Amino acid sequence: MTFPRNEAGTLRRSLLAWYRAGRRDLPWRRTRDPYRIWISEIMLQQTTVGAVVPYYRRFVRAFPTVRALAAARLDEVLAAWSGLGYYRRARHLHQAARVVVERHGGRFPRRLEEAMALPGIGRYTAGAVLSIAYSEPLPVVDGNVARVLSRLLLLRGRQSGARRRRLWSAAAELVAGSASPGDSNQALMELGATLCAPRDPACGECPVARRCAARAAGVQGRIPPPRRTRRPVQVRSAVALVSRRGHFLMRRRTDAALLMRGLWEFPAARPGGGDGLRLDLGRPIATVRHSITHRRFRISIHPARLASEPRRGHYRWVSPGELRRLPTSSIVRKILAAVPRAAMRRRPRKPGRPHEPGV
Repeated sequence: MTFPRNEAGTLRRSLLAWYRAGRRDLPWRRTRDPYRIWISEIMLQQTTVGAVVPYYRRFVRAFPTVRALAAARLDEVLAAWSGLGYYRRARHLHQAARVVVERHGGRFPRRLEEAMALPGIGRYTAGAVLSIAYSEPLPVVDGNVARVLSRLLLLRGRQSGARRRRLWSAAAELVAGSASPGDSNQALMELGATLCAPRDPACGECPVARRCAARAAGVQGRIPPPRRTRRPVQVRSAVALVSRRGHFLMRRRTDAALLMRGLWEFPAARPGGGDGLRLDLGRPIATVRHSITHRRFRISIHPARLASEPRRGHYRWVSPGELRRLPTSSIVRKILAAVPRAAMRRRPRKPGRPHEPGV
C-alpha cells in the first residue's frame, strides 16, 4: 500500500467534501454524457480551462453527438478547432469518433482496454471518461494530480518509471473505495488546478494540508522539482497579404508532418518560388508575435500583388466570412486583427527583399 492504513479513506472524504462545496461550475461537469466528457478531456490537454470553455461550447453545438462528429468532414472539425492549437488532437478525435460509431454502436466503450485502443486516448483520458461517465473505479494521473500526490507523499526527484508507478498506485488507492469515482478523481484534479499550484501553493486553504508530508517538511514549493525548460528559439518570418475584390489569397498547408497540415494560411512573403506563386511585395505594414512551444515567432506582414496567377489547387481566394469557416491557426486571426482595413487594399509601393517562408 502507498498510503498508511485508513489514510486513503480519510484523504478521499476530505477531498470530496471540499470539491462538492466549491467546485468550479464548468459546462462538462453538468453532464454524464461520455461523449461530452471525452471532448472536454481532449481539449484540456495542454490547454487552460479558460481557453477551452468557449471552444467546447461551440464544438458541441456543431457536433452534438459522436455520430455527428463521425459524419463530419475533417475540414469541418479542424475549422471548429481552429485557434485551439495542437491540431493532432482534433484529427485523432475525428478518427476515434468514427471507430466508436463503427465498432461500438456510437457509444463510448466501457472497458479500459477498448477505450485506450481509440486514437488519441491514453490511460489518463480513458480513466477520466470512464470514472466520470460510468463511475468505473479507475485512477487518473495528469500533471495536476501528480503534483498533489507528490506533495502528499513527499516524493522527491524527477520523473522515472518507479515514480510514475507509485503515483498511479496512490491514485488507484484513493479512487478504489469511492462511491463516486468520478468526483474523487475530479477533486484531485481540481485541487491541483486551483490551490496546489506549481509555485506558491495555497496551503492555508487546502483541505488536506494537515496530511501533506511535503508541507510538514517545509518543501512543498520544491516538490515536484521544476521541469527543465528549453531555451526559446527566436524565428523571423513574413507573410504576404494579397487582396482582390474583398477576398484574400490563402494557401493550404500540405506538410508531411501533422502539426499544421490541412490548415489555411497567408502565403509566404517572397518574390518568387513556392508552388509557382510570384509576388510583388511592399514594405511591411504590421508585425505580430506568436509562440508555439519553445519557438517565438516574429511575423512581418507585407501587402502584395500577384506577378502571375497562382496554381489551381494550391491557393484559393477567400472572403472574410468564409475564412471563419475554414481551418486556420490563430496566427491568421492575429494577422487580420493587426492590419487596418485600408492597408489591406493598399498596393505595394515597391518590391521587397526575399524573406523566409511564413509560419
